[in-house]
Amino acid sequence: MPDLPFTRAEYDMRLAKTRDEMSARGLDALFVTDPSNMSWLTGYDGWSFYVHQGVLLRPEGEPLWWGRAMDAVGAGLTTYLAPDNIRGYDDTFVQNPDKHPMADLSDLVASLGLQKACIGLEMDNYYFTAAAFQSLQTGLPNARFEDATGLVNWQRAVKSEAELRYMRRAARIVEEMHRVIRARAEVGMRKNDLIADIYHASVSGAEGHWGDYPAIVPMAPSGMDATAPHLTWDDTPLKPGESTFFEVAGAHKRYQCPQSRTLFLGKPPQKYIDAEKAVLEAVEAGLAKARPGNRCEDIAHAFNGTLNRLGFQKDSRCGYAIGLSYPPDWGERTMSFRAGDTTVLQPGMTFHFMPALWLDDGGLEITEPIVITEAGVECLCNTPRALVVKS
Repeated sequence: MPDLPFTRAEYDMRLAKTRDEMSARGLDALFVTDPSNMSWLTGYDGWSFYVHQGVLLRPEGEPLWWGRAMDAVGAGLTTYLAPDNIRGYDDTFVQNPDKHPMADLSDLVASLGLQKACIGLEMDNYYFTAAAFQSLQTGLPNARFEDATGLVNWQRAVKSEAELRYMRRAARIVEEMHRVIRARAEVGMRKNDLIADIYHASVSGAEGHWGDYPAIVPMAPSGMDATAPHLTWDDTPLKPGESTFFEVAGAHKRYQCPQSRTLFLGKPPQKYIDAEKAVLEAVEAGLAKARPGNRCEDIAHAFNGTLNRLGFQKDSRCGYAIGLSYPPDWGERTMSFRAGDTTVLQPGMTFHFMPALWLDDGGLEITEPIVITEAGVECLCNTPRALVVKS
């Protein structure tokens, strides 16, 4: 048996939860293409999501992993599945405009007696294409397809103790990444050299636990580039009088713990001091609402109300669910801290509380990964919550 990250009992619980939701929606089968959901259900872990692959779940029995034949070996090494439940398609299907891998999946589904079934698909997913859907419609003309986007994601919302243990290990790693930034960043240092140091810290790990690859690369824009949220890095030297925010994540066994801090080289202008004060006070207001029974939007209202009172505005959401993830996103694509999200908070839910501000000449990000507890909220990291100022 592979060295699975969780017990078979935990995987069985996950399958049962997912099947209950399938039954409630009237689904005869569910085809999962999100690699995070594939991993959560079966343990599968490999960088193979650039080709078509998935997990087929029926009301009974083990899931069935389907993907490129060469990756079937990896499925045998990382999942609990019996060999008969690992199916690989011929390599001639790979990136071939004349034949689509979903034609092979259609034949497999028909061979299982599901040619007239109601099948759930993750329709709005990075890894499922319009051509894939078209091929399934052609290959299974008598099947009925339903949009099951997010079905598995929502079953992942409340983390087990084992999952929280991995996230706390990832938190120690991102703390170390920020320690490296504070220690090594200086005027004249090339950005790519600093990023190399950050990567070294992220993979080396912390407290004896190794670092996995994050689902998003480090984002580290400076100066005017930092007025935009999602730029990465180049070889430009760090300059005095500029802010640089570092949005990075520690990862362990695919569990992500993102956290952002902002560095200012030199004496920060008064507006940065004012923005820091507003964000820190708004974070405290939001954290006070982060407790079981409250709703996601309660955190957003508390945060935004405080921020607005202090003279700043944030138009985007200020948080989202996190956990197990693969590129290109470390979010779970379920809950958000914003007006209108009435999801009730429960112990074991984990979020990236993301109160970022983008100013007219830079950005300010001071964020916290959090877990809802029975008593309220726990911040997973101990990184100093402040604007980092270095001369």
